[in-house]
Amino acid sequence: MEEGVMSALQSTVERAWDNREMLADDAVCEAIESVVGALDRGELRCAQPDGRGDWQVNEWVKKAVIMYFPIRKMEAFEVGPLAFHDKIPLKRDYADSGVRVVPHAIARYGAFLGRGVVMMPSYVNIGAWVGERTMVDTWATVGSCAQIGSDVHLSGGVGIGGVLEPLQASPVIIEDGAFIGSRAIVVEGVRVRKEAVLGAGVVLTASTVIIDVTGEEPVEMRGEVPERAVVIPGTRPKTFAAGQYGVPCALIIGRRKASTDRKTSLNDALRTHGVAV
Repeated sequence: MEEGVMSALQSTVERAWDNREMLADDAVCEAIESVVGALDRGELRCAQPDGRGDWQVNEWVKKAVIMYFPIRKMEAFEVGPLAFHDKIPLKRDYADSGVRVVPHAIARYGAFLGRGVVMMPSYVNIGAWVGERTMVDTWATVGSCAQIGSDVHLSGGVGIGGVLEPLQASPVIIEDGAFIGSRAIVVEGVRVRKEAVLGAGVVLTASTVIIDVTGEEPVEMRGEVPERAVVIPGTRPKTFAAGQYGVPCALIIGRRKASTDRKTSLNDALRTHGVAV
């Protein structure tokens, strides 16, 4: 999207955000529709790499998504024998964009799917961005504004959390080449760095303690899984008034090789560390 066009859209969105009466103006509604259309095409993102190894959250784009709901009317529509009643239409033109969508997979309009994405029966919400050649496996869900990189594998039943508010909150970010095992859950803006591996059942929230146990002493972190880390579910003891109990954590038990062949590197990591997927 041209910088001048984007600047004009941002200005309109920011003014409407501060004065919701402007949502009655057709020109304002058209601007919001344009932002969501650009999200659908991948021309805008709710968050994007800043070129310095970090991510920039585009709050104004999230504002447009939030205001898209009140300007839309409930609509009944049918897809074959299936009936829906919602404000947001479904994504279309999969063949033209080179995306494979298996029944009953659903992506909402305003979500971007890169060329070569495969959606098994799964769900991708508005504002999400899914990179090229990524697999969204059966019953996996990708929440609003989540950012999924290229060549990622989201295994069956994976739950990627969404976030629209607070506006400054970073969405969940799964970077290129990561492998997320079955029934893993990643929420609250957690970032999984490039080519990391999460074993089956790993649950990561902003407060989940991630412990690197590969060295002589444990190293604790929160909110981010390092590049190529291999992670499994764990517990650690915590004392309560009623006694000592194990509370969930995540354990980094190894590293995936920095191989140019991602599949070989992944298979090697899974085999070496006995990770359930």
